[in-house]
Amino acid sequence: MLPRGRPRALGAAALLLLLLLLGFLLFGGDLGCERREPGGRAGAPGCFPGPLMPRVPPDGRLRRAAALDGDPGAGPGDHNRSDCGPQPPPPPKCELLHVAIVCAGHNSSRDVITLVKSMLFYRKNPLHLHLVTDAVARNILETLFHTWMVPAVRVSFYHADQLKPQVSWIPNKHYSGLYGLMKLVLPSALPAELARVIVLDTDVTFASDISELWALFAHFSDTQAIGLVENQSDWYLGNLWKNHRPWPALGRGFNTGVILLRLDRLRQAGWEQMWRLTARRELLSLPATSLADQDIFNAVIKEHPGLVQRLPCVWNVQLSDHTLAERCYSEASDLKVIHWNSPKKLRVKNKHVEFFRNFYLTFLEYDGNLLRRELFVCPSQPPPGAEQALAQLDEEDPCFEFRQQQLTVHRVHVTFLPHEPPPPRPHDVTLVAQLSMDRLQMLEALCRHWPGPMSLALYLTDAEAQQFLHFVEASPVLAARQDVAYHVVYREGPLYPVNQLRNVALAQALTPYVFLSDIDFLPAYSLYDYLRASIEQLGLGSRRKAALVVPAFETLRYRFSFPHSKVELLALLDAGTLYTFRYHEWPRGHAPTDYARWREAQAPYRVQWAANYEPYVVVPRDCPRYDPRFVGFGWNKVAHIVELDAQEYELLVLPEAFTIHLPHAPSLDISRFRSSPTYRDCLQALKDEFHQDLSRHHGAAALKYLPALQQPQSPARG
Repeated sequence: MLPRGRPRALGAAALLLLLLLLGFLLFGGDLGCERREPGGRAGAPGCFPGPLMPRVPPDGRLRRAAALDGDPGAGPGDHNRSDCGPQPPPPPKCELLHVAIVCAGHNSSRDVITLVKSMLFYRKNPLHLHLVTDAVARNILETLFHTWMVPAVRVSFYHADQLKPQVSWIPNKHYSGLYGLMKLVLPSALPAELARVIVLDTDVTFASDISELWALFAHFSDTQAIGLVENQSDWYLGNLWKNHRPWPALGRGFNTGVILLRLDRLRQAGWEQMWRLTARRELLSLPATSLADQDIFNAVIKEHPGLVQRLPCVWNVQLSDHTLAERCYSEASDLKVIHWNSPKKLRVKNKHVEFFRNFYLTFLEYDGNLLRRELFVCPSQPPPGAEQALAQLDEEDPCFEFRQQQLTVHRVHVTFLPHEPPPPRPHDVTLVAQLSMDRLQMLEALCRHWPGPMSLALYLTDAEAQQFLHFVEASPVLAARQDVAYHVVYREGPLYPVNQLRNVALAQALTPYVFLSDIDFLPAYSLYDYLRASIEQLGLGSRRKAALVVPAFETLRYRFSFPHSKVELLALLDAGTLYTFRYHEWPRGHAPTDYARWREAQAPYRVQWAANYEPYVVVPRDCPRYDPRFVGFGWNKVAHIVELDAQEYELLVLPEAFTIHLPHAPSLDISRFRSSPTYRDCLQALKDEFHQDLSRHHGAAALKYLPALQQPQSPARG
């Protein structure tokens, strides 16, 4: 677990102040460019002033030790220092900067998002992200960027599977596997017209405007094609342990977590043949690469030193297990890129790690919605339709909050945690539900009751998403379930977007059928197996269009013995320990289930739709989606059942199925519904609009639902 006391998600102004205080109060001194003593090396392209860069205090002992060690990175002619000198000219204001990242899997996708947040926070230029991904990462990141809608950011995807044959012949001991070798093939994988690109590892964090890094292309000579920071450890010197035999490298070698590539020059120089020949030759005497692509890049540079342009050390401050990075940041006026290049990541041992960790966590928990800001000096495409509609809303409208929430496009991070899709089964069922932070405690019990796949949408802030991650990691029950897919919908707006959340979870279900439930219900222990058997026996699917009703009950007790069968449930019902759901407050919501008939039923029976009916049902995965206009409390499930009935779904009640609602404190939206006549008036307006749309889609058949839509909803309803 990470240490407590992490910074919470901050507003943009608060984050500026935090970073200023971190640099000034913790480490003191000027946050701008250091002035060098007379005799300092002139002309070094290393120091760029910036008020937001982290700075670690200089330590004279470290400087002297570096010189005594004969460190090639400590000499007066070294390019790997952050000395002040002439700055490279910045790129034109609206020049498009290209960034390439290789990303595979669930965890790496989360790392990419934190990296992108740090880039977006400081950037002043449009960006084009070139993402080499596997199928998992593409599904995650494509959905995320589509819903994030950051202005002046383009994203292109490249199939990692298509590149695997080009590197699969290389034995690699690094934890990154085949994906750690794919940067070698970027000159051929990226578009032929692309001449320059910044290549980044997923575990780096920016502390400066990426345009300053792009500007370093100006320092390349006519023959240089690769810009790298020197490796900040003794790895390539071969003296870390006895019989340590690294790949060949120039001096300390170079770290490939941050690379500037002149793709045009590499293609002209025959890069593909160059690295392949070098790798094959070295593999005759070395068993495998230890540091993936970095070993091969270094071997090529050793043979062709004219290819490399040394970058200032501040552009890749490496926090590895054996790091010598302090020799860099003890002299630097500011740091530009932090690189967590140890398998331990944030748990790496370093006397300044708390400083770097807090800097990283600031972006990890930073509200990504605040990064949807325009680059006003650069022309950009008009905002999507929803954004335009939001701008046209009347803030004086009593229902403004409802209109605003309906039109808000939420950032969505699907499969936030590692997930194994269920094997294909013709009658399999996924439980679909949504929740917020205050319902996390329901997850363990739900996992014990439902052994099948689940698709759950969670409405969280960026900071809460990290708390949720640690909650799952700390729970043996949750950590063991790889068939539960968690999808984070990032919080924005005043009302709970319940149906948008349900639609996210429903869209990500992978089985032929779904059980549409709520998080505060526990299904019968046998329900998963019973539903699959019922679907098969009833011949659902193409032969029969039906929604299977799971009768709902509730208890008002926080502790009670959960029934293992219908017989036990009926005994609890007769004893007053259980009730039919909302019997005291809203009986019409479930009365059509006909609980009296259910007591005696031995076979499924059909019921008719009635006003305000909102049962929990099992339907095919391609069923109608929930109507997203219903936000907050009221009519969100009712409208869905109306749509199912309008599309002629049979409603079949299952005689052995049941689910039980557990007590909890009322939500804020329920409280507002009960106390505010304006809230209820706005809900009625939404119902009227729903019926208008229903009439357009179903014609005269929609008249059946008009009386139900005109009924006022009781404020006592829970």
